[in-house]
Amino acid sequence: MLVRPRAPLPEPEELGHQPLRERRHLTRREFAARYGASRKDLAAIADFAIEHGLRVRQASSGRRSVVLAGPARRMESAFSTRLSHYRSPHGDYRGRSGHLHVPATVAPAVEAVLGLDDRPQAAPACRAVPHAHAEEARKTSFTPSRVAELYDFPNHLDGSGQRIAVIELGGGFRRSQLRRYFEQLGKPMPKLTAVAVDGVRNRPGIRHSADGEVVLDVEVIGAIVPGAEQLVYFAPTSDRGFVDAVTTALFDPRGPSVMSISWGQAEAEWTEQGRHALDQAFRTAAALGVTVCAAAGDNGWTDGLTGRVAHVDYPASSPHVLACGGTRLEELDGGIAERVWNDHDGNSTGGGVSSCYELPSWQKTARVPASVNAGGGVGRGVPDVAGNADPHTGWLVGDGVTDHPFGGTSAVAPLWAALVAQLNQHLGARAGFINPLLYEHLDRSVFNDVPRGGNGAYRARRGAWDACTGHGTPRGRALLEALSG
Repeated sequence: MLVRPRAPLPEPEELGHQPLRERRHLTRREFAARYGASRKDLAAIADFAIEHGLRVRQASSGRRSVVLAGPARRMESAFSTRLSHYRSPHGDYRGRSGHLHVPATVAPAVEAVLGLDDRPQAAPACRAVPHAHAEEARKTSFTPSRVAELYDFPNHLDGSGQRIAVIELGGGFRRSQLRRYFEQLGKPMPKLTAVAVDGVRNRPGIRHSADGEVVLDVEVIGAIVPGAEQLVYFAPTSDRGFVDAVTTALFDPRGPSVMSISWGQAEAEWTEQGRHALDQAFRTAAALGVTVCAAAGDNGWTDGLTGRVAHVDYPASSPHVLACGGTRLEELDGGIAERVWNDHDGNSTGGGVSSCYELPSWQKTARVPASVNAGGGVGRGVPDVAGNADPHTGWLVGDGVTDHPFGGTSAVAPLWAALVAQLNQHLGARAGFINPLLYEHLDRSVFNDVPRGGNGAYRARRGAWDACTGHGTPRGRALLEALSG
């Protein structure tokens, strides 16, 4: 259960316009004291649990969460709902029917009830080249180190002193294979710590595993900022698992300063309370000085849903995260040429206009178009930035013996997370929420413009933000210097 804060959470926009060197972020203890759940609310929920024969397994003021445990029949009675088991192509899950209800004595304190329904809520945003075409794609793909060079990332910043939270909703990694991969790259093995959330652990190689996603994330980050420690949080794919992974990372005593999320699902597939709970976590991240980078999706303007209706991917569409779209990257005479990633076979960068979030104040100068949907208005535009995502000009990752070309916007989220880690190292402080600075305080010289292509319904715009690649791809050193000034 998500419990209300004792005071309204701070607006990230208020901090987002301040120069990075002048920002004062809260510590976890300060945040809990100012905005955590009150003892009175936690006690009321504990009484509610006892009344219905449930037990409080865990309660956290800072995370504003209470975990209740008990038999399904008592959960049904406590929340006036019905639970059933369902079968889907994505696996069996427990679902609920009907609305959730709590007594009036508790209702004001409760903002969301998650976990009764444990259906898969997100999928990884990565793409692998089919094995039949892998050899050809290797000729036009890049190591993560080379992509960083092409985007002019500063090579003297290795992320030392930084911790990056990597959110994974399945899969796992094998240290021996990672060690071999980094040795082949000529890079030191980064420090990696697997963190179990809600009973899910680092489990590579199991059926329907998301190992490719996990390996892509940690190898992109590790190759670019090998000095940064990666804290990899493994959690269930449900909305509760997603929220718990993010909040566990935010209140981890080790204190990550950047978060990379390569998982998501169309806004329309989320419940309002699920999005609300995750959005509250992202607002918390901004207050704590944690920059959240999220993949914009790999299924074009429909985000993989049937019908001729536009959708954007969540959590990338949250106005409190840095949404990362995708390009096709080619190297030409030492320079680069890019266009919107779209292979015209269903694989394309996500992007568009949110139907759930209004246009943020800092995005009003970007000329975000109205949604292409009938009656659609102007909402939060996605993405903010972009990077290499086409698997045919993709990222060579793997076990150090047979590396495979991967792509997808889930390679772009860790790319930007690595760049922010370099920024934090350069500043000697946390950058935190940077979206307003990117839109209102920087000129376009710090980005590579992506003027060609589209994702199906939205087209690239020369010299301007667009709903395919945002501002464009980074010119690393120029961007860091501009943000630091």
